[in-house]
Amino acid sequence: MSLRHPNSKRWLILLAVMLAFVPVVLDMTILHVAVPTLTQALGASNNQVLWIIDIYPLLMAGLLVPMGTLADKVGNRRILLIGLMIFGIASALAAFAPTAQMLIGARVLLAVGGSMIMPCVLGIIRRAFEDDTERGLALGLWGTVGAAGAAIGPLAGGALLEHFWWGSVFLINVPVMFVVAPACWLLLPRHEQTSSGHWAIGQALLLVVGMIAVVYAIKAGFGGKQPLAVVLPTLAFGAAMLALFIRKQLRASVPMLDLSLFAHPAVVAGIIMAVVASGALAGVELTLAQELQYVLDRTPLQAGVFMIPIMAAAAVGGPVAGWLSTRYGLRPVASLSMLVAALSLGWLAAEDFHAPGLIVPVLLALLGLALSIGLTASSIAIMGSVDASKGGAAGSLEATGYELGTGLGITLFGVFMSVVFGRSLTVPVGLSPDIAGQAAVSMGDTYLAARQLADDQAAALVAAGKAAFSTTHSVLLLTTAALIAGLAVLVFFLLAGVRKEACQ
Repeated sequence: MSLRHPNSKRWLILLAVMLAFVPVVLDMTILHVAVPTLTQALGASNNQVLWIIDIYPLLMAGLLVPMGTLADKVGNRRILLIGLMIFGIASALAAFAPTAQMLIGARVLLAVGGSMIMPCVLGIIRRAFEDDTERGLALGLWGTVGAAGAAIGPLAGGALLEHFWWGSVFLINVPVMFVVAPACWLLLPRHEQTSSGHWAIGQALLLVVGMIAVVYAIKAGFGGKQPLAVVLPTLAFGAAMLALFIRKQLRASVPMLDLSLFAHPAVVAGIIMAVVASGALAGVELTLAQELQYVLDRTPLQAGVFMIPIMAAAAVGGPVAGWLSTRYGLRPVASLSMLVAALSLGWLAAEDFHAPGLIVPVLLALLGLALSIGLTASSIAIMGSVDASKGGAAGSLEATGYELGTGLGITLFGVFMSVVFGRSLTVPVGLSPDIAGQAAVSMGDTYLAARQLADDQAAALVAAGKAAFSTTHSVLLLTTAALIAGLAVLVFFLLAGVRKEACQ
């Protein structure tokens, strides 16, 4: 049975699933302004903080494809409702976690629930809206919720931390789940079209284990300072698992991951854009949130308010992207939006955040608008290029790109930030090698090291750390600008053969 409904029912379904999507995407960025607070409250190391933040998107990246194909086989409604329940329970556990290790465990459970919710949302939208124009509008609204949710995360986190303890950034999800779950249970039809075949749990485990092993090797090698004797075998094992997974997909009569989806240039371009752009945005937001609090001494709420232009512009970008991609096609919209984002980042790198004036908010708004337009346009093209029965699989691929990009972006930015910061820091004379070494790891560790010193030495060390972090921030923004500019060129050539009608 198709999910073709009367118009009012379709739009109510869209509202319900978008509300279900909000907490999932919010959790990708809400911790960005909470890093200093978490570091102090839990005594978390720099490596633990990185795991707390990015275990969520990285694990989701490995689970999204299996969950998306599972939803196609047993029904989006069932998987969505289970995911909402798991997500609510995990949020409560995270809120009251007494240690960094237990918080990481709760974030793992959050990732399981989130990976069940995200592909179902896209699959339900794809099946509910058969008309191309309506689907473009619906996906534009979905893109608005996703971009605005990710952008509003720092503001929401800052507002909560202004009045409550750090666990409130997770506990806020619980009442949302109490509202969303009954709405989805009532609105979503109990009967829907599903695909044939069985769900191979062995293939799912190959994908999850392979992806986690590869990501761990990257983290351990660059950020964890593990020896090559640990990193290289782990990387080889992960690559072997992923290669075996791909081999099984090519040979299976009903594969878990339909590799034929990659025959569509729009799908390939959309996934590449999702990985690079979402990773860059996550890394920039995390860096900016730390600069505002560590260097400029802003409160978490003030840091969130500072990033409002990104949130507001991202909210506008979704509907604008639907209209632009329909009128002009994916190629010019996607490539030009990425180019504008790159120019905005490059200009931001040269600005003084101590006296931002009007130009910094304008540049932040341009960045949010450009990335929102580009990523939403790719969503419209991806979902419009596949059959409705593969909506969950296509949606999971796109969502995997977002989550993998966000997780890798946080990991690589965190590692890059640590390296640049350590080389930029000039520690005051007279510090012991142990304290100097601790201070050079990150700005958070600089503050922790300063606690062990007399007032004059502590002030000198913190001042040196602030200067080093400002330099690090500029280097990161320039590097990200170059990366996004390269993405714009790649997308322009990759989509050379995609017709305008493919986006409609």
